[in-house]
Amino acid sequence: MDDGYNREASRELTKLLPAILFLRPYLKQVAFAGVALVATAAITLSIGQGLRLVIDQGLSEESGALLERTIIIFALLVVCLTVGTMLRFYLVSWIGERVSADIRLAVFKHLIRLHPAFFEENRPTEIQSRITTDTTLLQTVIGSSASIALRNALMFIGGVVLLVLTNPKLTLVVLVSAPLVIAPILFLGRRVRRLSRSSQDRLADVGTHAGESLRHVKIVQSFNHEARDEFEFTDRVGAAFGVAVSRIRQRTFLIALVMLVVMAAIGVMLWIGGQDVIAGRTSAGELAAFIFYAFIVAGALGAISEVYSDLQRAAGATERLVELLGAADGLPEPAKPAELSKSGGLTLSVRDLSFAYPSRPEVLVLNGVSFQVRPGEMVALVGPSGAGKSTLFDLIQRFYDPSGGAISLNECGLRTLRRSDVRERIGFVPQDPVLFSGALRSNVLYGNPGATAEQLDNALRLAHAETFVHALPKGLETLVGEGGVGLSGGQKQRLAIARALLTDPALLLLDEATSALDAESEHAIRRSINEIKGRCSILVIAHRLSTVRQADRILVLDSGVLVAEGGHDALIRSNDLYARFSRLQLEGRTLPAA
Repeated sequence: MDDGYNREASRELTKLLPAILFLRPYLKQVAFAGVALVATAAITLSIGQGLRLVIDQGLSEESGALLERTIIIFALLVVCLTVGTMLRFYLVSWIGERVSADIRLAVFKHLIRLHPAFFEENRPTEIQSRITTDTTLLQTVIGSSASIALRNALMFIGGVVLLVLTNPKLTLVVLVSAPLVIAPILFLGRRVRRLSRSSQDRLADVGTHAGESLRHVKIVQSFNHEARDEFEFTDRVGAAFGVAVSRIRQRTFLIALVMLVVMAAIGVMLWIGGQDVIAGRTSAGELAAFIFYAFIVAGALGAISEVYSDLQRAAGATERLVELLGAADGLPEPAKPAELSKSGGLTLSVRDLSFAYPSRPEVLVLNGVSFQVRPGEMVALVGPSGAGKSTLFDLIQRFYDPSGGAISLNECGLRTLRRSDVRERIGFVPQDPVLFSGALRSNVLYGNPGATAEQLDNALRLAHAETFVHALPKGLETLVGEGGVGLSGGQKQRLAIARALLTDPALLLLDEATSALDAESEHAIRRSINEIKGRCSILVIAHRLSTVRQADRILVLDSGVLVAEGGHDALIRSNDLYARFSRLQLEGRTLPAA
């Protein structure tokens, strides 16, 4: 059973290897830290010999000069030990912080480019916990625990060698007691490792619940859900605490058991060694040195038993991070991408397009949709909720690949193009505008950080955002909270339009871009749309008749199928769904879901 457990433990600790690979750029620092570690271990072990000399020569021979010389040597060793420990601590801590930062960067750089479907199956708040909590744990292990483990392993090996050289007879006591110390470390280590992984999972649940509740605090308070959220959060915190206490209890029992066995062994050694000193078979200095090395060996075993569980926790954290780093991108980039012109107009072609979300493949959201948007043309998409309009926008930006059919830009299929090239030519305004915490300027410049002041002012003017932005006390330097806290829905939407226009898109996708605007702002946006018509292609999802009538053509979607296409007047005569939409708009209502 021990062999099986050792193999299992080895497999667990080999999970740390991916994290260790991040040390490669810092081999010089690792080498210096290793030298300092070996040096401090050697100096610590040599102190035992200095102690023997002080007792056997300085004190026993009652020589003041010899005592002074041995004390000076002892002091020099302590100074060297202090300097070496400082260097080791600084270098190892620096390496831990640097590697932790590199792992965070590597995970984030990988995740930020993954297709959106990955985040439908994996909770972003849990991923956030992995990036922060797990990398912090790795930083602690690499910057502290690993160094402690290596140093104490050297101390243990060196201490055992010096024990044998100092007094082989007493060394037998150490060898007999060693299995009694190691056995509980191996036996209880399995449970500690399992509880450590469970503790990390429970902490992730705590972070996920807190993040969701605080991010949507208005909804929580609007439904008077505070007490229920407190209860659920308390339950998760209690579960995390319970697992942590179980882990601490196991570690406490392990440490206490190791200390008891070690102290008992030292007591036996003192009794046997004392008898030898009295009988003249060994000197007091040798006994003192032996006891010193025995404490060194015992302390090394105790330290290793403590950091062993940390190493196992780090193995679990590394496994979770490696899962993120190894997450496959469901939208592979082409090996030899086609070139998409970075200037000029775009022709959007959609041919026999079908799509079902990976989470529900049996439900077709789009089915056999075909149409074309020519350069400079404005096309409106109308239809009831759930008709597939927003999904179509996701496919055009290649957030997903279609289940059937194809989408192309200038006759180049999206699968043959780099995703960045596709999105560089497309401007997008979502139905629920997203603003990031920071200044208004950085939000508007989000897609084009190098834009000139003239381009920025022009985008704000076209989006009818110039007036309200300049009316703010700090203008574009005004800070907003996460999600644009502090701004109205209409203001956020106008800023989102300005952000899209600032990228100078060849194809502009507007998803209900005027839904949150008042009548005056909507009128201004319609004027802006008229102004940019012809300069870029526009595909707009709209529920307002005033916006739809601006389009050159109108596409009517129903249950994922393109049921009609044409101008406003022709569709009123030929399509009942569009006629109902138009009639309800004139009555001041929007099109209901079918």
